[in-house]
Amino acid sequence: MSLQIHWLGLRMVKSSIGIVKCLGQESVAWFGLQRITRSPLRWPAGRDVIWSGNVRLSRDQFLSSGSMTKRLMLLEENQIAFHSEDGSIFDGVKDYSRQVAEMIGLGSDAEFHQAGVRTVLDIGCGFGSFGAHLVSLKVMPICIAAYEATGSQVQVALERGLPAMIGNFISRQLPYPSLSFDMIHCTQCSIIWDDKDGMFLIEVDRILKPGGYFVLTSPASKPTGSSSRIKKRSMVAPIEEFTENICWSLMAQQDETFIWQKTADVNCYKSRSKSASPPICNEGNDIPPYYQPLVSCISGTTSQRWIPIQNRSTEQLSSYELQSECPFAGVPQDDFYEDSQVWRSALRNYWSLLTPLIFSDHPKRPGDEDPLPPFNMLRNVMDMNAHYGGLNAAFLDEKKSVWVMNVVPVRARNTLPLIINRGFAGVLHDWYAFYFIAYYI
Repeated sequence: MSLQIHWLGLRMVKSSIGIVKCLGQESVAWFGLQRITRSPLRWPAGRDVIWSGNVRLSRDQFLSSGSMTKRLMLLEENQIAFHSEDGSIFDGVKDYSRQVAEMIGLGSDAEFHQAGVRTVLDIGCGFGSFGAHLVSLKVMPICIAAYEATGSQVQVALERGLPAMIGNFISRQLPYPSLSFDMIHCTQCSIIWDDKDGMFLIEVDRILKPGGYFVLTSPASKPTGSSSRIKKRSMVAPIEEFTENICWSLMAQQDETFIWQKTADVNCYKSRSKSASPPICNEGNDIPPYYQPLVSCISGTTSQRWIPIQNRSTEQLSSYELQSECPFAGVPQDDFYEDSQVWRSALRNYWSLLTPLIFSDHPKRPGDEDPLPPFNMLRNVMDMNAHYGGLNAAFLDEKKSVWVMNVVPVRARNTLPLIINRGFAGVLHDWYAFYFIAYYI
């Protein structure tokens, strides 16, 4: 099977204790995890410096890598330092992020939220520097990359404390519902987008929200003059006509970066000719995507969740907006409210139990105020039965610097659209499938 999800670790800094909320709504499993080579550095320092022995990236692999990787990282004895300021993408990840923001009409990348960009799927994310910068802007990135026997991009991103998972869509859909992400980003992600009659672009269109952005950057070479113009034209020409057929518009192009915007007007599809390709999927085709084959038709156009991202510019949906979406997800509003209250209370209890373990270098009694960062040791949590994302919301309400992978079991009610619309990371998964791999690195 070409698409597989490997959870590469629930990182708990300076501790060998893991927390995973199990399938029972009110039960939590506590267990010892295999001790890694060295405890990761505290967040946020661990975002920019990791122990080289904790990842499968040897000195020889680093030295034989391309110039971009060398500009991205500095290998010193037993540490890898990431240069978020001066050299990860072109003139630096901050400059690159600002360039993307300006190309979609913003004054700076600090305005991403104002443009409705709260969630970004980063395909082939390298070693996570773009995602690390997005986190600093309070944008939720999810890194996906193909499995690698050595030098895993996903492993490095997770070691840095960033949301990441292994996956690709060579023949299967990604385990996300239609209309999930505000932006999809690809830099040197090694995908031939016009291959298979554009099915890869159709899959991007499926999970991209109305009014969302597809950012494609290919910095493989830097030709100048006429050769530069020819290269740029040859890169975009094969997919330009196809993107028009799926109601995308080429919004901007600068250097090697192209940005398309998906239409916010669902009537665009009705205005196409009857023989237009690709066709619109039948209504029943928009089933929960879990290892389903790629499709050659446009989906999501009849969804009640067809809401342009520009109509949702707030940092986090209000309780009223969330409860108004509950009927679309088949969720009783009272049930949603009760779930939120339960997990606020439960998190306080969990935190008191965890305190003696994760604040060992800063002793405190259960019930006391938590110390300020960098003493907050917990960074990643996997919620094995996320329900409505209540545990994730409770972490945010308590201002914990934690991100949660919200897993919705395929045998449970599909509440993933509601979770993703809250701006949280989430995924569908079958815990009973034989190809699931779970391990701690």
